[in-house]
Parts: sequence; structure tokens; C-alpha cells
Amino acid sequence: MTSYSINDINNILNGELIGHTSQKINGPEQLQNAKNNHITFIGSSKYVKYWEESKACAAIINDNLNIEPGENRALIKVKNADLAMAKILELFNPQAPEFETDIHPTAVIHTTAKIGNGCKIGANCYIGKDVVLGNNVILYPNVCVFDETTIGDNTIAWSGTVIRERCIIGSHCIFHTNVSIGADGFGYRPSDDGRGLVKIPQIGNVVIGHYVEIGANSCVDRAKFSSTIIGDGCKIDNLVQIAHNSIMGRSCIMAGHSGLAGSVTLGDGVIIGGSASIKDHTIIESGATVGAGSGVMNNVKSGQTVLGYPAQEARDMLKQWVAVRRFMKNQ
Repeated sequence: MTSYSINDINNILNGELIGHTSQKINGPEQLQNAKNNHITFIGSSKYVKYWEESKACAAIINDNLNIEPGENRALIKVKNADLAMAKILELFNPQAPEFETDIHPTAVIHTTAKIGNGCKIGANCYIGKDVVLGNNVILYPNVCVFDETTIGDNTIAWSGTVIRERCIIGSHCIFHTNVSIGADGFGYRPSDDGRGLVKIPQIGNVVIGHYVEIGANSCVDRAKFSSTIIGDGCKIDNLVQIAHNSIMGRSCIMAGHSGLAGSVTLGDGVIIGGSASIKDHTIIESGATVGAGSGVMNNVKSGQTVLGYPAQEARDMLKQWVAVRRFMKNQ
């Protein structure tokens, strides 16, 4: 098991070391569960009260907090404890599952596919006609990449991921278990005789930028025409739905169970809270935030925070909730 001294860790973080511990550190852990060989972190004053009872031998803390380390315990003060702990998590991150062979003999790879240097393709993967994989792409077992799709360097697709035909995927992306990219958009119209629904062909594709991460069981549907677009650096949680012809700018965040209906446009740096729903053809401008559980029916201006159903400016919504609560108490 890898272990580090408190000085080793402080050299990595370049923080302010307060106190000392002779205990070797074998990993990070949350305050309440930590043992004496763990380092923990405190990023907010509301967690300071747990430090004295915690068994952790060390903690990374924000530099605006005043805490006494205690006997044989140490604190490392940094500007941002969350970011510093991310470095420590990387330090103790276990190795990913290993491939005994770079391309498993059960993988089915079309003769026209182009496979870059250093690629690893797991058991029962399928690589279709004219697919192009860049260098160091990793496809874990049971991944399907259909015809004419391009995947950039260093992208990872975990088991169960399906990437449909003609999609364009950037480099350094991560697709977690059972991600669906490029399934048909949800397009139907009543038939002329009124006796059913006519399926509208979805002939576009999905274009995903670089450094995009998509959580397990999330779906990005192909466009009716042109492309559904996910911009560079977007981070998408589990169980998220992105419908046909939606466009996400750079570095957007979508939390779990949220969804974009068809042809929604997000600017750069938009944050969508968990279980929020965005109506079709809505525009959410750069830097806006949509609160968890909200239903967005109208466009949202740059930098605005909206909340509620139907969503409106957060402060106005909170005032309404307070007014309703007071009214109910007076009944």
C-alpha cells in the first residue's frame, strides 16, 4: 500500500503546514469515517466542529479557517481545500482495469476501420465500417462504435457505451457505463388519417468536443438534421437526457436527472441543477444557473439564476415561497 508523510503531501500542495504528525498517510477519507492513517479535508466552517472528534491524523483546510491541529495531528492550509483534495485523490487513485491484450480476440473490427497507436479494445467490442479511432483510445468490454464515427485521441468509453453512426467525438473524453450517443431524436407527428404517429427521420449526428465527460446511463440524441453539439469541457452527470439538435457551449455542467428538450441552446458555463427540465427551443445564455428541480419555459439571460416551476429569477421565486408559507400559517 502506498503511503506518504505529511511533508510529502505538503510538498505536493505547497500549503502552510501547521502542527506535525509522525503517522504515515495511506489515503483520504471524509471527516467522520477517517482513521488515524487518513487525511481528510475541511472546506467550510460548518464542518470545523467535527475535527476534534475525527480520528484523521491530518486535514487539508481552507486558509480562512482557524483550527488547532491537536497532538500528533497536522493541518495544511490552502486557498481551496476542494481543489487541493482533488490532487490528493489523484495521488491515491487506484489503477484502472488492465488489458491482458491490447485488442481482445473477441472484438469485431471492420476491415475498413482505422485504429490509432496505443488503442485498447476490450472483449466483445464492435467497431463498424470506416470508423476512425485516434491514438490511445480505450474501449472497455462491450462497447459498440458504429459506421463512420470518429473518436479523438485518449478518449475512454466504459462498458455498455453505444456510439451510433457518423458521430464525431473529440479527444480526452470519458463516457461512463451505458452512455448512449447518437440514438434517434424523439420526432413524431400525427398521421394524416389521425390513426397513429408518423416517425420523423433523424438524419443528423452528434458532435462532441474535447475533454467532455458524460455520466452513466445518459443519452445524447442525434439531430433531425445537422448536429446535436456538446462543447469542449462540458461535464454531464448520470441519467441526463440531451435531445436532438440541442447545442451546449463550453464548460457547461448538467446534474443528474436533468434534461434538455429538442433544440435547446446553452451558452458557455451554464449550470443546470439536478432534475431540472428545459423546454424545447429555449436559449439559456452564458453563465446562467438553473436551480435543481426547476422547469425552464422561457429564455434565461446571461448570468441570471432561475428557480422554480415555471422558473423565474431566483430571488423573486424565493420571495413567493416565503409569502405562500406565511399565508398558509395564517390560515
